[in-house]
Amino acid sequence: MTDVELHRGDALEILPTLAEASVDAVITDPPYNSGGRTASERRGQSAITKYVSSDSAIASTFEDFPGDQRDQRGFLAWLSLVLGRCLRATKPGGHLLVFSDWRQVPAVSDALQVAGWLWQGTCVWHKPIARPRRGGFKAAAEYILWGTHGPFDSSREIYLPGMFSASQPRGRQRRHITQKPVEGLMDELVQICPPGGTVLDPFTGSGSTGVAAVQSGRHFVGIEMSRHYHQVAHQRLALAGRTDLQTDSQTDREPGRGSCSESKTPEG
Repeated sequence: MTDVELHRGDALEILPTLAEASVDAVITDPPYNSGGRTASERRGQSAITKYVSSDSAIASTFEDFPGDQRDQRGFLAWLSLVLGRCLRATKPGGHLLVFSDWRQVPAVSDALQVAGWLWQGTCVWHKPIARPRRGGFKAAAEYILWGTHGPFDSSREIYLPGMFSASQPRGRQRRHITQKPVEGLMDELVQICPPGGTVLDPFTGSGSTGVAAVQSGRHFVGIEMSRHYHQVAHQRLALAGRTDLQTDSQTDREPGRGSCSESKTPEG
């Protein structure tokens, strides 16, 4: 049976509590702090306003999420700190996959390298169902920046594609504003982690990375600040095979394998 840790709190405070060199891969989808045409719009609009079409029937059904109002410099500094703490928790030779939209690719690539990762390349997530843009090109892709903790094991018999085509979940299957599909995307990405290894996601959201990890027989460590999305991730991980996943609301308990814990960090 796979081991799962699911923490609620600020990644910057929880990551230092993880054991050094304890995970094999970091796969994460941080708040993009993007959208909007101006810096004031990016800082002032909610995530729902920025990332969900105003005429969408689902626009009012999602909870917002914290941490998406930083300006460009703040985003770069903050992400550099988070990825640096992820590096400490990752084994030498381990992998980092971090999502970005087109606006933030330069900042994410800088943050990755400032944090000490070696930038190995960029993959593409093609979205078959995407918003058209009048007079221009459809925004039909997001990006996955790949880094490693030093040299990686190139002798593994695994050959992963550099582009993935998969649609965002729809209807009742969609539980988060920016939810990534498990089938065709996350289930492919977790293969960068060796079989039976541990995947870390410091921005767990609705738990798609964890679901893909658990379904593939890998262990998972997740961190989520939002109380609402922490609960959603817990539900989805349980359905994915962790029916004995325990919720722990005691803030002073030592987090353990197969547990849900909360940090003392106030909600954002």
